[in-house]
Amino acid sequence: MNLKMLVEQATQYEEKTVAVAAAEDEEIIEAVAEAVKRKIAAFLLFGDKEKICTMLDMKENGLSKHEKIKIISAPSKDTSAEQAVKAVRLNEADVLMKGNVPTAVLLKAVLNKEFGLRTGHVLSHVAAFEIPDYNRLIFVTDAAMNIAPDLNQKVQIVKNAVNVARSLGIECPKVAPLAAVEVVNPDMQATLDAAVLTQMNARGQIQNCQIDGPLALDNAVSAFAAEHKGIVSEVAGQADILLVPTIEVGNVLYKSLIYFANAKVGAVIAGAKAPIVLTSRADSAESKLYSLAVAVCSANHN
Repeated sequence: MNLKMLVEQATQYEEKTVAVAAAEDEEIIEAVAEAVKRKIAAFLLFGDKEKICTMLDMKENGLSKHEKIKIISAPSKDTSAEQAVKAVRLNEADVLMKGNVPTAVLLKAVLNKEFGLRTGHVLSHVAAFEIPDYNRLIFVTDAAMNIAPDLNQKVQIVKNAVNVARSLGIECPKVAPLAAVEVVNPDMQATLDAAVLTQMNARGQIQNCQIDGPLALDNAVSAFAAEHKGIVSEVAGQADILLVPTIEVGNVLYKSLIYFANAKVGAVIAGAKAPIVLTSRADSAESKLYSLAVAVCSANHN
């Protein structure tokens, strides 16, 4: 499985609708145009209607009138975020996507008690990476939402990531809770949490996956490194999901894979009423398309 195959997989499902907040963004328009062309999804585009129409038609003549695209005027970014969230809440859309709007503004609408998308679960960021010369997708969680998750939050972060991985065809993903070492050290909270998560999985409290940790990054992804250190595990060297202990670790790993390893990525926020595509304004149109594909597959799995 790679990200291009994932885009193809997304086209095989019943069509979903994506609500985009503040869609007046070049990379968003590029991703929307490509997604419509590939028949991945239909779109509700909220924001500056005149600007969105102009950008769509500059991309492709008549695109603003495409049957799979509906443009709804919103006087401000706050309003566009609220309208997009309400569209998902009212089942008019199946996926929420961030456009040219600050993350804080969108999340404020998502977490609104009256019309938001909260389910009582922890919201967490799940990123699927395609790394050159690596034989499978690697998932990293959580690099964007939870700053220093405690054990209970980590349980839900794992469950969110497992659900996303399963929606992409990985029936029983292997989860590696990362730490600096592969032994339990009472002075290192990440190792204690990893050991408890492993035991909870063994006792059936966390299902549909295999968890083993703590594992350092090399032992999680390299069978050679794990064997060299004498680690016998069904997860070591074969991990599908890397659970990071803090947002700083996740952020550095995420950006290192992109900028040093030239990895491609698609990412979603999981745990809400519907998948949320929360890409950075610096992300490419290609990355936004991959994220849409992850979200569509996830929405079809729920």
